[in-house]
Amino acid sequence: MAHAPVADGSAVLAEPVLPVKPGWTVNLSLATLAVFMAFMTPIQILLPLQLERIDPAGKNDALSLVTGLGALVAVLANPIAGAWSDRTTSRFGRRRPWILGGALAGAAGLMVTASQHTVAGVAVGWCLAQAGLNAMLAGVTTPIADRVPLTQRAQVSGWTGLMQSVGLVVGALITTMLITGVVSGYGVLAVLTVALALPFVWLGREPALPKELRPAFDARAFARSFWVSPRRHPDFGWAWLTRFLINLGNALGTLYLFYFLADAVHYGDPGTGVLVLTLVYTFCAALTAIPVGAVSDRVGRRKGFVVLCSLVMGAAAVLLALLHTWPSALASAAVLGAGYGIYLAVDQALVTQVLPEAADRAKDLGVINIANSGPQVLAPAVAAPIIAHLGGYTGLYLAAAVVILLGGLLVTRIRGVA
Repeated sequence: MAHAPVADGSAVLAEPVLPVKPGWTVNLSLATLAVFMAFMTPIQILLPLQLERIDPAGKNDALSLVTGLGALVAVLANPIAGAWSDRTTSRFGRRRPWILGGALAGAAGLMVTASQHTVAGVAVGWCLAQAGLNAMLAGVTTPIADRVPLTQRAQVSGWTGLMQSVGLVVGALITTMLITGVVSGYGVLAVLTVALALPFVWLGREPALPKELRPAFDARAFARSFWVSPRRHPDFGWAWLTRFLINLGNALGTLYLFYFLADAVHYGDPGTGVLVLTLVYTFCAALTAIPVGAVSDRVGRRKGFVVLCSLVMGAAAVLLALLHTWPSALASAAVLGAGYGIYLAVDQALVTQVLPEAADRAKDLGVINIANSGPQVLAPAVAAPIIAHLGGYTGLYLAAAVVILLGGLLVTRIRGVA
């Protein structure tokens, strides 16, 4: 970490007004790419392959167990790491130590996962990886609220949000084209997780939190702080529920994509199929995320774009429900990507505008991020019985459409953001 902290301690909690430079956005985007590449590539490719080799007959249940337990760890780790980040008084700032430490811990967890030969061992390794990566996530999501003014927030959110999809593309290219072994795939992800975090950690500057601004630690108050009352902060509550529902619908639609291509579409190489669909999805997301972010910042409106994204994503889920063919899967990927690009640009900007306290930004964003990881816990429990008893993949994708549309409807209940 090369730079000294910004001297003025009051800048820590102030609402940002100075525009951030392109290089800052690039470095934050690289760190965000690292964490989502490490998250998404195992879920979509490496874990299904690894578990299929360990337990071919029970691969669906095994994947649900492993990803569900990992997401449960994420639900706890992200807000706890965020809360400690808010209290960090390091001379390097509050966020960068957690980004670096989380990257190293997450990389170690990936290597533990790679070495396992039982479902239980994979679950333990993946939980360790999730703990570290969610500490890193707490560090990379908060700088937008800390440093980016409202007039840039959706544009920067568009770039960093797009890294969720780009991370899967890069990870899929590496693990299906360049490095074909499961163990070596985890190893490359581990190295890249740390390497891509370093530019922001090394070059970023942020004000240090003066020790006199850190409240005395009280265990009960610390525990109570994780409950953000929707009665006292209704906009925060509606934003949380909107994100939860849209992410639950997205999780229902993507969790079994590998098996959907293999078992319903009968695509010969489902791993390559996932890569192709992800490329299409990411390209279309890129086409909408940055332009919509710029328009949203210019007009100062967020909610209408979230409604639009829910309609587009819902249409993609219905298409997947009705047609189980490769061309329809390609079309669905394009439509879903376009809708999710809109969501990525606008939702994070909206969320930063409903945070209750400047002193608790990382903790409150960690609570909001439960709406990202929570659906990963719930989706396997919901998806497995739907596939088994309520219409198979048709029922699954219709359920995804309903949940996404409900999320888009509820965003209109937010009053404090246009």
